[in-house]
Amino acid sequence: MRITRDIGGGHAWTLHEGVLDDGRRVFVKKTGAASAVLESEAAGLRWLAEPGAVAVPEVIAAEGGALVLEWIDTAPATAAAAERFGRELAALHAAGAADFGAPWPGYIAELAMGNEPAPDWPSFYVSRRVLPFVRLARDRGALSDADMELVEEACGRVTEVAGPAEPPSRIHGDLWSGNLLWTADGVVLVDPAAHGGHRETDLAMLALFGAPHLNTILAAYREVAPLADGWRERVPLHQLHPLAVHVCLFGEAYRGSLLTAAGDVLAL
Repeated sequence: MRITRDIGGGHAWTLHEGVLDDGRRVFVKKTGAASAVLESEAAGLRWLAEPGAVAVPEVIAAEGGALVLEWIDTAPATAAAAERFGRELAALHAAGAADFGAPWPGYIAELAMGNEPAPDWPSFYVSRRVLPFVRLARDRGALSDADMELVEEACGRVTEVAGPAEPPSRIHGDLWSGNLLWTADGVVLVDPAAHGGHRETDLAMLALFGAPHLNTILAAYREVAPLADGWRERVPLHQLHPLAVHVCLFGEAYRGSLLTAAGDVLAL
């Protein structure tokens, strides 16, 4: 493989375009120290690909501090592609998972994330997805003790406000708009924090930073897989995790959004 150009970087890695000996273009993510992050990403991509429900890039290699994926040519987002993606996402979620969690170490950005199974979604979400990052943010000085107590209070209501119990869904886990690659053939998902989780988590993440044609995606999804009553009101609940992660990564800029979401959960 030959690197042909550098295309940026972020967190703990650099990004490159390359070409294989057989002429195929590839996307390359390199990290000097944390190869476990890339191995986790590769495991998540392969797992998301198993049902054949959504498009993900082929994992060509994940070793030696480098993740090599097939190159994806992008195109403008369209309503037709959004409708197709909504149906594909519903099929992915329906493929399910063995547990709430995953059988590989989890990461989101460069932050380690517990994937050990839990008996139900509320306990998994609170103990693996929210509280560890809230405590990390407090330790880094981005949240006060009072801030942490507010989020902990909201976590104490998760079981009560989570809606009807559902089996584990096969979710992307970090489904913000930047992880949707729009192509001439539809949407390709990249950079997952994949695990068995709650399907509303992916939908809430799409809404957090505003995916293109979001209403079309949601309408198509709900035609295939109707959501339990109250799902719109539960969006802040499912945004506690990504907002806590953003406070850890980017500091106090996301503090207000996290505390607002916690207050919304307490008001449910």
